[in-house]
Amino acid sequence: MPCEVAARFLILYGSQRGQAQSIAEEICQQAAEHGFTADISCLSNQHNYNLDSEIRPVVFMVSTTGDGDPPDTAQKFVRKIKNKSLPHHHFSHLRYALLALGDTNYANFCNGGKTIDSRLQQLGAKHFYPTGHADDGTGLEVVVDPWIEGLWDALKKTFSSMATSDQQDADLSDCTQDNFHKTASGQEKNKSDLEVDLHLLKLSEADSQKGKEIKSDSSDVETLSTVLVASLKQSVPPLSQSALSVPALPASYLEVRLEQVSTEREPVPSDKDGYHEVSISKAVQLTQDDAVKAAILLELDISEQNLAYQPGDGFDILCPNRASEVEELLLRLDLQTRKNCAVQVNLLKNSSKKGIAAVNGSLQFILTWCLEIRSAPKKAFVRALVDFTQNGSEKRRLLELCSKEGSADYNSFVRDANVCLLDLLRAFPSCLPPLSLLFEHLPKLQPRAYSAASSSLQHPGKVNLVFNVVEFPARPEHPARKGLCTGWLAGHVSSILRPLGTVPASDGLILAVHVRPRPSSTFHLPADPSVPVVMVGPGTGVAPFIGFLQQREKEREANREATFGEMWLFFGCRHKDKDFLFREELERFAHNGTLSHLIVCFSRDEPDAAGTVNRPTYVQHNLRLHAKNVASILLKDKGSLYVCGDAKNMAKDVNDTLLEIIGNELQIDKLDAMKTVAGLREEKRYLQDIWS
Repeated sequence: MPCEVAARFLILYGSQRGQAQSIAEEICQQAAEHGFTADISCLSNQHNYNLDSEIRPVVFMVSTTGDGDPPDTAQKFVRKIKNKSLPHHHFSHLRYALLALGDTNYANFCNGGKTIDSRLQQLGAKHFYPTGHADDGTGLEVVVDPWIEGLWDALKKTFSSMATSDQQDADLSDCTQDNFHKTASGQEKNKSDLEVDLHLLKLSEADSQKGKEIKSDSSDVETLSTVLVASLKQSVPPLSQSALSVPALPASYLEVRLEQVSTEREPVPSDKDGYHEVSISKAVQLTQDDAVKAAILLELDISEQNLAYQPGDGFDILCPNRASEVEELLLRLDLQTRKNCAVQVNLLKNSSKKGIAAVNGSLQFILTWCLEIRSAPKKAFVRALVDFTQNGSEKRRLLELCSKEGSADYNSFVRDANVCLLDLLRAFPSCLPPLSLLFEHLPKLQPRAYSAASSSLQHPGKVNLVFNVVEFPARPEHPARKGLCTGWLAGHVSSILRPLGTVPASDGLILAVHVRPRPSSTFHLPADPSVPVVMVGPGTGVAPFIGFLQQREKEREANREATFGEMWLFFGCRHKDKDFLFREELERFAHNGTLSHLIVCFSRDEPDAAGTVNRPTYVQHNLRLHAKNVASILLKDKGSLYVCGDAKNMAKDVNDTLLEIIGNELQIDKLDAMKTVAGLREEKRYLQDIWS
């Protein structure tokens, strides 16, 4: 049949940290099993594809970064399709499907994919399969797995339609809708309900598991003393007695060999990716020793590299895996005596993969600098580990964790618990995976991004970065440990770290890190200095605003006759005397008029002797107390609001408070308030730099 001959489609991905690329490659690999041939390309490689004349079905994988932006690798493509001179029928020949990746802990969920999707629609392109929106906040696989499963039938129907009808304008989205919804949620719904269906998946799984646990508890009341408790290592009924729907075993595609001992000195893998080695000229602990979290400021000397940045920009820092964890992994894999061997990686001859990234260095070097050994293993990795596990009960438990029926256990004991490969190998001692499995399933070790906490006007040739040392307490699944990058940085600078307000010792010790500028496209002060700004930055979220204020202070000194808009800062921390970051500097800004209003709160301090009633605890409470001023700045004075800090709690609470403030000020309902806030975002007057 003609459709069998022409069953070739194109996969395009835009990936910031490798997840979209990994999913795209997975689809490409599965294509042959379903009778298709797939070509794959990053959106940035525009010489590899031409959508203007593309007649094959196209499958897009697009992540979201920053304040709802498309990933860096998709920016050029987005600019191209947003060209206003393109006619409305420009892509009328194009049939496509799109899977957007995002995180509901952040604003503008899946906006990178949504931006491309809506623009393709405006230019006449047609869906052959409904768009999926996968949420990393609750587990991408909840949406990704059923979306991929339904994709194959959608492609078959598309190719069949193309073969039997010469470009008929059939609504293929409708004819594949039922298949996707049956796969994802077991119900038939309208296309507009797609995203609701995908979220119901998560809710129904969780509710089902809760129901099972309640039923199990009630039936075992008489034997409480012998009731088992589910853990990473073991399950309880009904899961332990259930038949399992297990994902297909991913096909191996790599051959990894260890050759002669590497004798060359191995540098940090930085040059080709735009990283620069810079010295650390100062390390200061900003918090007291008894603070809940330790905050550290690093001053980096970037004068020799001539690295330019603006307040609001960030810097990527390369960090290694912990040496102790690398050593334990080598020992566990029985490879400790071969850690200095050079690694040779090749594609298996029967693999459908098109190519692999070049790998150079010793085994120890690659495990230290190239692979993210701390990442939570995906279900496909867990499934692959089963075949290299000898003990029967351990095999069964790993199968449960990667099964559909064990999704709640996987979420509780692997994903939410931040379990890594080493934790799994500790829990399942009979599991001994080959090295090739690690290279196939572990993601690339990613740099960590930190906001600049300075202005080059005030600190020429220098940049300050601030971070909390993240602590993960011990739990049954893993021992206590520090955050990968923050823990490494704290240890790296321990010999030069000094308390705030003390003079550093001049011992001549020079420490360095590898950094790369990470410019922000939007998170900068308004071009017009007369525009008022409101800044919300509790804890280390204040970092970019220190840069803003240093910049504004210097601008005021240089232009005394100019008009400058008000600057409001809402800052919060736990204790006034323990972790009030940049206290002296902020009070100086307030005293000299750079900062018009410094509004602070301390969530853990006891009320003062006056016993203040309803004392504000968090930044959103102070926003509410100053609602009239905030509303006036945003709605009447056309000012800007900047929010920096925690995405899961603070940013959501601030957003809810903003909706309340605007609703009350304009006397409108929540829906209209949401539209107003969306307008602020669209105008780039409500900007976020947040993390989870």
